[in-house]
Amino acid sequence: MDYSIESSPLDKLQSDCLLVGIYENQQLSPAATQLDSQFDGLIGKLISRGDIKGKNAETLLINNLPDGNIARIVLVGFGDRGKVNRKQYRKALAAAIKTIKDSKVKAAGCALLDVDVDGADSQWKARQIVEVCNDGLYQYSATKKIDDKIPLQQLSIVVNDAQKSLAETGLQQGVAIARGVELAKQLADLPGNLCTPTHLAEQALVLAGQHDKLDCEILEESDMAALGMGSLLSVSRGSRQPAKLICLNYQGGDPNSKPIVLVGKGLTFDAGGISLKPGLGMDEMKYDMCGGASVLGLLRMATLLNLKLNIVGLIPSSENLPDGDANKPGDILTSMSGKTIEVLNTDAEGRLILCDTLTYAKKYNPDVVIDMATLTGACIVALGRVPSGLFGNDDKLCNDLLGAGETACDLVWRMPIWEEYQEQLKSNFADLANIGGPDGGSITAAVFLSKFAEEYRWAHIDIAGTAWRTGANKGATGRPVPLVAQYLLNRASA
Repeated sequence: MDYSIESSPLDKLQSDCLLVGIYENQQLSPAATQLDSQFDGLIGKLISRGDIKGKNAETLLINNLPDGNIARIVLVGFGDRGKVNRKQYRKALAAAIKTIKDSKVKAAGCALLDVDVDGADSQWKARQIVEVCNDGLYQYSATKKIDDKIPLQQLSIVVNDAQKSLAETGLQQGVAIARGVELAKQLADLPGNLCTPTHLAEQALVLAGQHDKLDCEILEESDMAALGMGSLLSVSRGSRQPAKLICLNYQGGDPNSKPIVLVGKGLTFDAGGISLKPGLGMDEMKYDMCGGASVLGLLRMATLLNLKLNIVGLIPSSENLPDGDANKPGDILTSMSGKTIEVLNTDAEGRLILCDTLTYAKKYNPDVVIDMATLTGACIVALGRVPSGLFGNDDKLCNDLLGAGETACDLVWRMPIWEEYQEQLKSNFADLANIGGPDGGSITAAVFLSKFAEEYRWAHIDIAGTAWRTGANKGATGRPVPLVAQYLLNRASA
């Protein structure tokens, strides 16, 4: 998919299909007003006879226009003028993209920068146009033949002189974020027999080979054993696939600046180990590596934009399967930090691979560490599938992520990690138990991780409810790439 900026006036614009905005109560955007005049009041007539009311995310394809430079128009409803928020703008964009996706249009123009959105400028709107379009046109094809390919291949964002500079920046950012989301989705949607820890490591090496500021090192099981990562290695014992610790290092900033460390859980398949999961829906446990896929997506975004930041990406990757050598409930592990862990449930394995990685992150002398993981089903119980769960030991970092989520429309909700919850992780036989019982499961998991992140500013994003969709529309979402991308953009521009 190609994206571009189009600065031709509407009366001279050549387009197979043009998206323009309207509002309720028969109000038109500036672009719609001009086209209405250009086509002898056609838009007003269609609205007057009730073909479209202008409600948010309502669309109408006008497929038979008088001879002219514009072959088709899609009217896009945005609701009450003056009250359009960012969520509504994205919802309307998604509906518009679906309308042209379902048509035979190969190239389209988007004249939706003139829609009034509360607190949003042309840069933000241009970025959202690209992100929402790319998301709506995504098709998984790695292991499935696509007979009905989407015709749309080009989208241009129509701008005037006042909008052009900001829109160009927004388009550049949108393309980079969209490519990052796309990579995360492509990897996450692969089946577990193809997307193994070794495959993830290979993709990281490919990514590093595409940019001279990005290096990649893969730690093998022998390397991890030498470092004392007994917790991480205990998870891979039940698998025939060797574990990998993928270490990416992007040097885009001042060499003396502390890096932002991104940690992503990379469980390429999680059957639960000896504490076997129920069979129904277990196929979706290929998505237990969405945190790791997101880290790769974020490094792709950073390199495409040449962000002036230093970023480290760490992806502990393994499978969690039942085997004669697998972890057993009651086993005691010794982590890289020296803390011992009693395994009460082998399906609480994500924290076992993350805790050693969080200890390893200290070697980079990080400014902040952000981990993202499909960690707990309890987070879905607590928050559903709308926001991701946010936990952290630093208020500024958490507030920065909350703000980034609002801007990116990739929401998080902060949860507590109060010391009272530590009581649930006490063990008679080790320094920590790996689960804290049924109460507050997402919280006690985060509290467990916090014990390995005490020496730096740290945040944990639980994406168990947001990293993929289930049901008929099953597939990866690419979250939290937009959220963390916005945080990185904010940091780069500070």
